[in-house]
Amino acid sequence: MATIDAAGTTLAYEDTGGDGRPVVLIHGWPLSGASWSGQVPALTDAGYRVITYDRRGFGASSKPDDGYDYDTFAADLAALLDSLDLTDATLVGFSMGGGEVARYLGRHGSERVRSAVFAGAVPPYLLITGDNPDGGLQDSDVQEMIDGIAEDREGFLNDFSVTFFSADDELKVSDDQRKQAFALSAPASDAAIQGCIDAFGRTDFRADLERIDVPALVIHGDADAIVPFEVSGKRTAELVDDAELQVIDGGPHGFTVSHADDFNAALVDFLAR
Repeated sequence: MATIDAAGTTLAYEDTGGDGRPVVLIHGWPLSGASWSGQVPALTDAGYRVITYDRRGFGASSKPDDGYDYDTFAADLAALLDSLDLTDATLVGFSMGGGEVARYLGRHGSERVRSAVFAGAVPPYLLITGDNPDGGLQDSDVQEMIDGIAEDREGFLNDFSVTFFSADDELKVSDDQRKQAFALSAPASDAAIQGCIDAFGRTDFRADLERIDVPALVIHGDADAIVPFEVSGKRTAELVDDAELQVIDGGPHGFTVSHADDFNAALVDFLAR
């Protein structure tokens, strides 16, 4: 695992190298770059250079006390792309990672980017407000999650992991897979875990999505109980110009694991265009 410096914060990343077009995979909450283990081989087999990294506060990256907001996350992503001098890259954001994709393109532009993928992603805006009645979370819901972590982090994340991988109240992966996935949250700091809830729960990405000027794939499970399709994937596809929408039948939030073959096939097909 290699590292770069991003405004004084050390980001840990993995890079498969090679001459293929770069694909940057941005993980969800409360995971790490290792959560993409089901995608990296499929992408490298298809000839792509794959870069995964741990968001600040997670995995092997450094764990500052602050900076858990999407402007900073997007700046971290920009530092990674700049440090590796990546061009013609595809950004793939899962869950809260879709927020980095939106904010990066909205604030930093698409000079280095060929295309974007929103996978079970949180944009356009989860918080229910006066001008966003179709959001999925009340402010009190966001605070309840933050308080739940503060009161019983392990218990909260254990329960969350079941919902993460369930569709219609049925677990769609083995219990070992569930436990392995959420063991990835162990290195994350409390500040990162809680700060990211505030970030993905309360950040409005609508203006960012409207600025996207590259082809985009929006892919979402129709049984997502964490980030419902109607709240996020459907609306994101409507806001992004030149967006293709693919819905995974019976897919829970963690569909990159439960429906890895379907997800990988859709991703590789999109990348080949």
